[in-house]
Amino acid sequence: MTPKEAAPLAGVKVLDFSRILSGPYASMVLADLGAEVIKVEPIERGDETRNFPPFQGKLSHYYIALNRSKKSISLNLKSPEGLQVAKDLARQSDIVLENFRPGVMERLGLDYETLLQENRRLIYGSITGFGQDSPLGDKPAFDIVAQALSGVMSVNCEPGMAPNKLGIPMGDMAGSIFSVFGLLAALHQRNATGEGQHVEVAMLDSLIALQGYLSQIYFVSKKSPQPVGTEHPSIVPYGSYPTSDGHVIVACLTEQFWQNFARCLGCEDLIHDPRFAAYEQRLQNRDALQDIVRDRMIKDSTAYWLDRLSEFDVPNAPILSIGDALEQPHVRARGLVETAEHPSEGKLRLVRGPIRFDGKGPSAARAPSLLGEDTGGVLKDLLGYGDEEIDHLAASGVIPIKE
Repeated sequence: MTPKEAAPLAGVKVLDFSRILSGPYASMVLADLGAEVIKVEPIERGDETRNFPPFQGKLSHYYIALNRSKKSISLNLKSPEGLQVAKDLARQSDIVLENFRPGVMERLGLDYETLLQENRRLIYGSITGFGQDSPLGDKPAFDIVAQALSGVMSVNCEPGMAPNKLGIPMGDMAGSIFSVFGLLAALHQRNATGEGQHVEVAMLDSLIALQGYLSQIYFVSKKSPQPVGTEHPSIVPYGSYPTSDGHVIVACLTEQFWQNFARCLGCEDLIHDPRFAAYEQRLQNRDALQDIVRDRMIKDSTAYWLDRLSEFDVPNAPILSIGDALEQPHVRARGLVETAEHPSEGKLRLVRGPIRFDGKGPSAARAPSLLGEDTGGVLKDLLGYGDEEIDHLAASGVIPIKE
């Protein structure tokens, strides 16, 4: 295999102490890119998400979704021997990832400064809710907490309705995604300098960074953006429109699309109506224009409008359920769902990573491991532990007893 044919992160070793979502999603992306990821889990219960229903056999849907292509080892990190195993693994790792509250890894003896002493090349990733120096630093952080404090929830609803959280766990995922950016940048810099560094990402910081134009609306107007539901705060027509049997998404982000849409509606006169001639006029007269569009579109079916909108080159879409989205032709054509064989639970359907290199996506996924399934193999293959030493650790309650 030539270097170009190998996975981009082939040879990179990641020691992953993270759990739940904000860290595991990041380490799964690194695994998709070819890194060898060793997930360290508590010996008694493992990652908390292993217990979240529904289940396929013994595997939680939540754990399956975030832990493909990783090796699972379970350690008692509160024992001196378990701590030493973790340090031995960190000494051989390129990246260590954790998402505990500030101070937890230091109390365990696995903080950046400690591990750096024996591995100057180590890149240490920390994902927290609020960051080491935040006045909120000790506050428990979950996705919905970050969403609430970011302002995102305040605009995620229909006007006049109660604030709502995003349907996907974007607070957790934003922290994960930005941490991957940081870890890869640090890896690139280490290749030039030979020195690792501490990469810190806060979930709240990440969600605020994703506000995009919403933050700039506030800076420019001195007013917080208000909820507009599926509509756009500064572009009309845009959003979900009722049909005789459902709803259709329309997005007129350019003048050409607006003109195409007016013709599609059979209302070409709207193009020249001074109330709707340009972005600013349409925004000022949003309610009047929306009433005209809704009154017209509700007279015909969703299928009719999807065909007609496409005919007139207007950006459009049906609103799919999660199931319909995963079964649509686009997903099949792009190979976004794959099947992995699990030794005890059979075939698992998994969403595949989206990044392609020269047209090729990630290698076939390895099914998520059972708790501690790879412990013995990792200790033997990576650390050179013998059978007698492994048996001693199992008997001492440091690692799981081999079944």
